[in-house]
Amino acid sequence: MPLLQAPSSGLSALPPLSLYIHIPWCIQKCPYCDFNSHRLKPDTDEAAYINALLTDLQHELPHIWGRPVDTIFIGGGTPSVFSAESIHRLLSGVRALVRLQPEAEITLEANPGTFEQARFQGYAEAGITRLSLGIQSFDNAKLHALGRIHNGDEARAAIEAALAIFPRVNTDLMYALPRQTPEEARRDAETALSFGVTHISAYHLTMEPNTPFGRTPPPGIPEEDTAYTIEQAVHQTLLAAGFERYETSAFAKNGQQCRHNLNYWQFGDYIGIGAGAHGKISSHSGITRTTRARHPRSYLAAMQGNPADAVERFQVASSELPFEFMLNAMRLTDGVPARLFQERTGHSLAAIARPLQEATRLGLIDPDPTLLRPTERGQRYLNDLLQLFL
Repeated sequence: MPLLQAPSSGLSALPPLSLYIHIPWCIQKCPYCDFNSHRLKPDTDEAAYINALLTDLQHELPHIWGRPVDTIFIGGGTPSVFSAESIHRLLSGVRALVRLQPEAEITLEANPGTFEQARFQGYAEAGITRLSLGIQSFDNAKLHALGRIHNGDEARAAIEAALAIFPRVNTDLMYALPRQTPEEARRDAETALSFGVTHISAYHLTMEPNTPFGRTPPPGIPEEDTAYTIEQAVHQTLLAAGFERYETSAFAKNGQQCRHNLNYWQFGDYIGIGAGAHGKISSHSGITRTTRARHPRSYLAAMQGNPADAVERFQVASSELPFEFMLNAMRLTDGVPARLFQERTGHSLAAIARPLQEATRLGLIDPDPTLLRPTERGQRYLNDLLQLFL
């Protein structure tokens, strides 16, 4: 399949391309989660879903022009509910369909509650190079309050096993939990650090609409000032250990940033396959967003019949691209080179000259004209910064 040259829509180059694969099942859905996930049933057919994913990818190929794929992220749900054999078949099929770069980063999300040594080893043999573990906390009481299916000992065992098998391991932590103190949050961060992991994602628990917690928040949710103190305790602990906060919720050491997520924040392209997956593809006619049917049953039915029925495509209005770019780029503490704005949106910087000037005046963005980078104040008041570009 021939490579397409830079599109004529004003983009000076095609951005890097990633692949996101959604596996929508969990052993148990957490009460705070608003992702497209469903409780795993005994009759869930892994083979049928893998077939659907590969059919989905095959039908997406005409839209990516044979471009190389730099990273893969298998998310969910809990992808680790699928067997190593299924993940092996999935990745073998992907390699047969796309030009996967030899040094591609391939991430799989895993829950410590589904941990088995042989399963982790099988994922590595299938080609997974980075495991992202949804730890959230090591405190049993906090894990119970969050509705997690694992306990602290299982979390520790999963990290130890992952570090012995995978070249890169990420641990997800959550803070501002019900009745959590700053010292308890600091202890969670210190425990994660004690294993020698080089990437930690730290998220503030939020009450998302249309979730059990959103409808009925659990007792003991910290007030705003306390939550900020807790956040600072976590951040300071990670920074003191030599980690760099390179994104709003992501910390890395020794240059171990998540390459897949960096591509999102730098407004790169990504194919999104699987139930409810989203994608972004640049072409000669502009930038197209894609969404897949959310319910696994509907998605599977379409992929077994007419795959186009599961996919909605719409072109992003040119006027919306500056905000979309800044929405992503301002999550990065180092920001992005200013030239990337025109490369990825087709607009000159003049399109955002006024909001840039105002953001600089308010101390929310770095005045260096060669960079689009939030200041520390801009990072703290990110929503205020982004509002300027609406």
